Amino acid sequence: MSLSALIEALLFWRAEPWSLKDLAKATDANLEAVNEALEVLHVSLAGRGLVLVRKEGEVQLATAPDASEKISQLAKEELTQELSKASLETLTIILYRGPISRSDIDYIRGVNSSFTLRHLMIRSLIERIANPNDARTFLYQTTFDTLNHLGVTKLAELPEYEATKNNLEPPASSS
Repeated sequence: MSLSALIEALLFWRAEPWSLKDLAKATDANLEAVNEALEVLHVSLAGRGLVLVRKEGEVQLATAPDASEKISQLAKEELTQELSKASLETLTIILYRGPISRSDIDYIRGVNSSFTLRHLMIRSLIERIANPNDARTFLYQTTFDTLNHLGVTKLAELPEYEATKNNLEPPASSS
């Protein structure tokens, strides 16, 4: 697999910005090779539905501006639909274990939760905050609106809060 294809896969998989340094480390390549591969990827994405967005030493895959009108329309429709099973599962984990890292959510669920987390953030059910223990990662927590919607004034009022929280423990080395 070419370096540009590997980087494309990593950017798609993470669905969040990557620093160039982290991409170099993950691909066992130097920064010059990563930058060259990003340029190849940029050219190959021209005229397609995805673009590379670069900002201050970071890069992310995003939808092409030409698709923004249709995506906005579909996003509005999505906001009126009920939450999917994956969204409910992820929201429950965040309610009972938050603030919690994406990697811990993925570990508990057994699948990648990037798109589900994004969906919950768009609906303002959760928010992403800086991780005080690791500046490279974020933590996810519920919003006040979510608690208000659920009719609770604090997380401990959730059904079987302590028992459920303890059953959702991620591995000790995480977070």
